[in-house]
Amino acid sequence: MTMEETHGGNIMRSISRSVSRRVDGVFSVSSSHGRSSRGSVADEEALRWAALEKLPTYNRIRTTIFKNLNISAPDLQNQTPSDTLLLNIGELDAKAHQNFIDKIFKDAEEDNGRFLKKFRDRIDKVGISLPTIEVRFQNVTIEADCYVGDRALPTLLNVARNSFESLLSSVGINLTKKAKLTILKDVSGIIKPARMTLLLGPPSSGKTTLLLALAGKLDSSLMVEGDITYNGHKLNEFEPRKTSAYISQYDVHVGEMTVKETFDFAARCQGVGSKIELLAELARREKQAGIFPEADVDLFMKGTAIEGYGSNLVTYYILRILGLDMCRDTYVGDVMRKGISGGQKKRVTTGEMLVGPAKTLFMDEISTGLDSSTTFQIVKCLQQIVHFTESTIFMSLLQPAPETFDLFDDIILLSEGQIVYQGPRENALEFFESCGFRLPPRKGTSDFLQEVTSRKDQEQYWADRSKPYRYIPVSEFVERFKSFHVGIKLKNELSIPYDKNQSHKAALVFKKYLVSKRELLKASWDKEWLLIKRNSPIYIFKTVQFTILSFTIMTVFFRTRMHTRNEQDGSTYIGTLAFSLLLNMFNGLAEISLTIIRLPVIFKQRDLLFHPPWAYTFPTFLLRVPISVLESTLWMAIVYYGVGLAPEASRFFKHFLLVFMLQNVGGGYFRFIAGVCRTMNIANTGGTLALLIIFLLGGFIMPKSQILDWWEWGYWVSPLSYGFKAFAVNEFFAPRWMNKMSMDNVTRVGIAILENMDIPTKESWFWISIASLAGFVVLFNVLFTLALMYLDPLGKPQAIVSKEETTRMEVRTEGYTEKELERRRSNTNNAKAHKKGMVLPFTPLSMSFNNMNYFVDMPQEMREQGVTETRLQLLCEVTGAFRPGVLTSLMGVSGAGKTTLMDVLAGRKTSGYIEGDVRISGFPKKQETFARISGYCEQTDIHSPNITVCESLIYSAFLRLPKEICEEEKMTFVHEVMELVELDNLKDAIVGLPGVTGLSTEQRKRLTIAVELVANPSIIFMDEPTSGLDARAAAIVMRAVRNTVDTGRTVVCTIHQPSIDIFESFDELLLLKRGGQVIYAGPLGTNSRNIIDYFEEIPGVPKMPEKYNPATWMLEVSSSVVESRIGIDFAEHFKSSALHQKNKDLVAELSTPPPGAEDLHFATQYAQSTWGQFKSCIWKMWWSYWRNPDYNLVRNIFTLIASILIGITFWKIGEKRESSNNLTTIVGALYAGVFFVGMNNCQTAQPVVASERTVFYRERAAGMYSTLPYAMAQVLVEIPYVFVETICYTFIVYPMVSFDWTAPKFLWFFFISFCSFLYFTYYGLMTVSITPNEQIAAVLAVLFYGLFNFFSGFFIPKPRIPKWWVWYYWICPIAWSVYGYIVSQYHDAENTIKVPGMSYDPAMNWYIKDHYGFRLDFMGPVATVLVAFCVSFALIYAFCLRALNFQVR
Repeated sequence: MTMEETHGGNIMRSISRSVSRRVDGVFSVSSSHGRSSRGSVADEEALRWAALEKLPTYNRIRTTIFKNLNISAPDLQNQTPSDTLLLNIGELDAKAHQNFIDKIFKDAEEDNGRFLKKFRDRIDKVGISLPTIEVRFQNVTIEADCYVGDRALPTLLNVARNSFESLLSSVGINLTKKAKLTILKDVSGIIKPARMTLLLGPPSSGKTTLLLALAGKLDSSLMVEGDITYNGHKLNEFEPRKTSAYISQYDVHVGEMTVKETFDFAARCQGVGSKIELLAELARREKQAGIFPEADVDLFMKGTAIEGYGSNLVTYYILRILGLDMCRDTYVGDVMRKGISGGQKKRVTTGEMLVGPAKTLFMDEISTGLDSSTTFQIVKCLQQIVHFTESTIFMSLLQPAPETFDLFDDIILLSEGQIVYQGPRENALEFFESCGFRLPPRKGTSDFLQEVTSRKDQEQYWADRSKPYRYIPVSEFVERFKSFHVGIKLKNELSIPYDKNQSHKAALVFKKYLVSKRELLKASWDKEWLLIKRNSPIYIFKTVQFTILSFTIMTVFFRTRMHTRNEQDGSTYIGTLAFSLLLNMFNGLAEISLTIIRLPVIFKQRDLLFHPPWAYTFPTFLLRVPISVLESTLWMAIVYYGVGLAPEASRFFKHFLLVFMLQNVGGGYFRFIAGVCRTMNIANTGGTLALLIIFLLGGFIMPKSQILDWWEWGYWVSPLSYGFKAFAVNEFFAPRWMNKMSMDNVTRVGIAILENMDIPTKESWFWISIASLAGFVVLFNVLFTLALMYLDPLGKPQAIVSKEETTRMEVRTEGYTEKELERRRSNTNNAKAHKKGMVLPFTPLSMSFNNMNYFVDMPQEMREQGVTETRLQLLCEVTGAFRPGVLTSLMGVSGAGKTTLMDVLAGRKTSGYIEGDVRISGFPKKQETFARISGYCEQTDIHSPNITVCESLIYSAFLRLPKEICEEEKMTFVHEVMELVELDNLKDAIVGLPGVTGLSTEQRKRLTIAVELVANPSIIFMDEPTSGLDARAAAIVMRAVRNTVDTGRTVVCTIHQPSIDIFESFDELLLLKRGGQVIYAGPLGTNSRNIIDYFEEIPGVPKMPEKYNPATWMLEVSSSVVESRIGIDFAEHFKSSALHQKNKDLVAELSTPPPGAEDLHFATQYAQSTWGQFKSCIWKMWWSYWRNPDYNLVRNIFTLIASILIGITFWKIGEKRESSNNLTTIVGALYAGVFFVGMNNCQTAQPVVASERTVFYRERAAGMYSTLPYAMAQVLVEIPYVFVETICYTFIVYPMVSFDWTAPKFLWFFFISFCSFLYFTYYGLMTVSITPNEQIAAVLAVLFYGLFNFFSGFFIPKPRIPKWWVWYYWICPIAWSVYGYIVSQYHDAENTIKVPGMSYDPAMNWYIKDHYGFRLDFMGPVATVLVAFCVSFALIYAFCLRALNFQVR
């Protein structure tokens, strides 16, 4: 060992000893003790740097100098006042990281720039060049195939037809008429390093497609032409998904993880890239040059570059610059778990990629849901990163405020799939002025750029009014740009190819994963373990459920009733073993829903190359093993000796091993099903079908000898057959069975039982079966991994083109014909004339509220931090008024309580404590009548996914408009509202699921507004109506809102980041600060003069800069930072102002009814009668079901396949009437058919009903209908589909199984099947109505599947069920179905049959009565009870839907 290394080792050891004592105080600042001079401190620091330089390279880049600015009194004797110490980066804990970030980045925006400049200076001092990436794209054209018109609607017929046609096209026969849709048309450009580029464009212009193409993440079904290169390398020459990062506009996260945990996991998976090499080179050069860097910069660079623990520091840094450090320990949240807000989720999506090493970022609409000041802060920090680290950022924003827009260096403007302008931001206006268009005063440049290419908005920007306006199409702008000086320069740059040799060797990434496999596995393991702990209630519930079923089986087959005398007793043990087998296999069924809910995140992380799929599947399997051990132990403890299975210790442990193996086979199998099927509906169906196959061929329903020869392979590939063989061999080879002789006095009883069931009679089969089951465990987990590796998520966005549009696309190549433009102009004029004229009668109403307070119970996290209060106040003495014809804006920073106030006033809160007085035109507000005259546009756009835009509006109008208005007027009004919000061209588009299919975000937002407008309300609340929209779409929405106000309605909007235009379209403002306190309530004034004057008059508030957005300025100057700086409480200041007094006087005036006014009164609670509500609900339900092939087509295909399977497996079994075994097989066939088809109906209904329930909550809150008509519509719409299913099942199974062809027997079979499938479907509806979500509903349903199975009369006949359990037999629906099937088919079967263990051959119908306990004349009661089950489940569903509300607001 060298002297240098020894010295280094000693230092490292001394650090380790001292750091744990002192790191807590390292970053906190206190008053300094000035005993020594500056010189001695500098000398001391130089000595430390000298010591650091002596360390070996590996240690040197992991050790830094740290200034301790907080020294306790005892240390003063030994240390210098500004003590410096050497510190191993790995020793820093979470508190130390936070303290460092708090010290260095107090003001994220300013300090980030300052700090990055120091970083850059350090790099430049030693002449290191940072790796840079230039992205070029040349002549890129992207096309998609899409269905035309009605063919794009996913009706059952269309989907069946499309599937058939795609099968034909795979063999070269093309019948489909598809239109070619050009998404991007011959686009070229350069995204340069160290410059931040903004992508602008109206909706559907191809922004997302361009970003995905550049990031190398395009869908493989798209046709792509042209070249995309990074530093001259084509996408197939390196790994673009690792070199760049695409930040999606959709927020897909694990809801159970906190924000910090999400970032930490992302950082661990993405690694640190080439930072470590940069550090080593930097240290080498600094040592040569004798340069000592700043300690803070050194710590930061090392802390973010050292793998394993560096991720923490980069996490804290990104949390700070994204403004997420306030909620770092809050759950991200999902539909099941309350979490962070929508705007914060959007920032988490951004931060997840920023914590990685990628320096090329493609960011898709990252500001949705953020207020303008937050957006500005984030973009400012990103701009500093770009300029100082020479990164490449290409970002699309929807509504950038002027100050945010000015942060960008370059602009790319897309329209209709073509690039209209690309170049420096400063030259953009010059280009459009050269085309004849000028930016008007007080208009944001970004808004102008997005609207100037639009047909509807272009004319207002025409510069020279002396000349007649001429519409300039996009294609003409594109041609003009080519001759513009910026366009010429771009063309010249593109003509010179990028020299690959200039590319920095660290710029491009050629490996798929930058982190070792071991580290990736460890990261995934930690994450999966964390999620198991977070989801522990689900696993506890599952284990409790398993325990309940274990107790059930133990009490049914209780050992005092179990005997080992003969074959008859053996058949009871066979029932126990068969049920044990099924229960342990089915125990994994919950894995389907638990896996599918995680799949979107898994697919996202796979595509972003966070980790390979095996890094997820391997820990998932291993972490389920302890749960299996626990459940197997419980099973053995309760069942094995409770039932009295073979008493030998060796057989006990063999049984335990078998139960454990079966649980793991089941878990692996269901995870594999989830991975292949990928959606809940298809997985439930696919899973049930695959289960049915292995169930039918498991050897316990039908002995192997009865299985048809060509179907025997199924027996050998069924895991259940091996499980059943092993259970039986282990039990019946026990001495207590082998010491007795059977009826023939030749064979041992144990052997006779095994032979009767066609089970091998060699004990070695136990170990053969165990080995086979181990093979299945490996096989299913490997197949699950392969499914995640090679399959993509289902449900890609589907473009819909109307037939007229297709014709136009074919006829027109460039621009618009004069005739078409003329027609458009006349249409617009007609529409304008219409809008003014057609207004349905309504009563203008005002709303006043006084001293509104709102409290919630103190969150658990805050209590844990030492907060003693029991309630948390979210609104504090809010007073104000909203008047007819006045458009009021409700504003405030994120978390100020805007949505909370709106929910309280609208009566939408379902929890918390409300205080205060709300009046409508002077009368106290009554929620029942208020729902009739108000509309509420929620921030989340909740709509039924399977109906069209037009149908959504018709449905809302017909339910909410008064009965007195005729249908024709309602339809006219619907069409006028569609024109008003510019949805007329989308009227036949399917709404779809957000982010998956159907409408885009802004189209969905306009639909939300339209759905409320067609109700003709007097008061409308709109929560963030422009959130998620680009400037043009926001302008369309605000135009619709303004038109609504001008009709004399009262409209209130919460708004996040309004442009100047949008902000100044409001008349009044209610401004809240954090804590729900009012800091301004009053008119805006012309050009926002009133609000500007109000704040500028407050001492210490800076004047508003010229051309600044008043909304952004107002939020900035009223922030808590400014409050603390100038020492004022804005809420108290407002209370002492004249404006507040004016506000109180207005509220007092509006709180008194005008003379002669009458309170609102309606004869009925709802606009429509119960029959009218039912008609509308069933109309919508019918279309929803008809266009839901995932549900209805899939379940009918399942029934078809299941029927054929049952028919083939039990081919002509109905004719065989020789022995009791034949009868057992028939009972098994009928039970299996009804159970599996029924179970599939139940499982596939759950997700459909759960997704419609969220829509139901919104519609019921809006007073559209009462619960009963809705529930009855849901119940009745199922009947025709179940009827078709029953026809399919009966006409296949009945003849194939070969029952008697007599009309009564056939009709009884049909009736019993129909009722059975129907009660299962209604059972699915019922389980959803009594649980908060479909996952818990699925787990609850599994519990009852077990009990239904158990008491079906197949595993244990009624006479053998103990008296304490026989009551459950009478309330078990399947038992009644099996009862009906057997009695209706065999009540007259008088032929004799052979029964093992009986000395004579009894008549078949006598044996049915004696063995199964079935009365042969009982069909009347059976039919009544089956109908009663259907009705009961339907009524419980309706009742629970009405009584239970799982939506917490």
